[in-house]
Amino acid sequence: MRSYHLDSGAGLAGLTVRDHPDPVPGAGQVVVAVRAVSLSFRELMIANGDYVLPVKPDVVPISDGAGDIVSVGPGVDSRRIGERVTATLFPSWQDGPFGVEHLPQRGGSLDGMLTERAVIDADALVPVPRHLSYEEAATLPCAAVTAWNAVTGADGLRPGQTMVTQGSGGVSLFALQFAKTLGARVIATTSSPEKALRLRGLGADEVIDYRAVPDWPARVRELTGGRGADRVIDVAGLLEQSLKAVAMAGHVACVGFVSATSPPLDARTLFASGATVRAVAVGSRAQFLAMNRAVEVNALHPVIDRVFPFDQAHDAYRHYASGKAFGKVVITV
Repeated sequence: MRSYHLDSGAGLAGLTVRDHPDPVPGAGQVVVAVRAVSLSFRELMIANGDYVLPVKPDVVPISDGAGDIVSVGPGVDSRRIGERVTATLFPSWQDGPFGVEHLPQRGGSLDGMLTERAVIDADALVPVPRHLSYEEAATLPCAAVTAWNAVTGADGLRPGQTMVTQGSGGVSLFALQFAKTLGARVIATTSSPEKALRLRGLGADEVIDYRAVPDWPARVRELTGGRGADRVIDVAGLLEQSLKAVAMAGHVACVGFVSATSPPLDARTLFASGATVRAVAVGSRAQFLAMNRAVEVNALHPVIDRVFPFDQAHDAYRHYASGKAFGKVVITV
């Protein structure tokens, strides 16, 4: 079998493919024949050496993938062979709050999914929703679970409330889709009229082009009668702007940041907002299962920008890094 390997900080030049013997599962493990993987921003951070969590040397990269169980180890029911599955990013995080004991993560301190065969603990697997392809299912473990946690966690978004999403990356698009299934109003920000049209096509009630309207928080307040949004999904680390857009006692889900340094937050801005700022680190297996039920019941389909074959993994990384993708970038295996 073939696997890609990478040392954190080596960049794309350090992404190499090697041949290995087919793996054998241990007790409580399975071997998954990987059919597709998808890229998220963390993969760029790992390649560039900017990731905040430990990354082992010569790691098999990429946390997100989907495939079939082809063999099982002792203690795993052989009837599971043939199941279509995805795997959680934090394998030990089954439910409840996140803790340091759950820090080991796929594609970082543990080998990931950019391989033809992956050995995975059986209790870290999640069934693929029946209506999704492997390519679609591969987009779920990081971006979709993060969006689900951001939208439904900490008292959750309710029907009739207003939520703001930022841009057209995977987390933002999933958050838009989930919010609409919950009966919420969505205000999306974006950088071009073309993307604005696509966001409206996905259900966004209002779209703000932040290049044409740099003070987008003020526009959010105009669109909400001066009140502000009930929830903001902050994927850029621009917390001061998000706090200016959120309602008093509202909620800002801080999903990440798009540069090595984010602007410092003035504590006075946080206090004046009366809002809660919550850091969101993907989600538990229980949240993944709940999200999949919502995906299946509502027949949701992830937005895929482009699909690359396994031998063109470098091109997939480059396309994703260009910032031109609308939705997820997938690599088939």
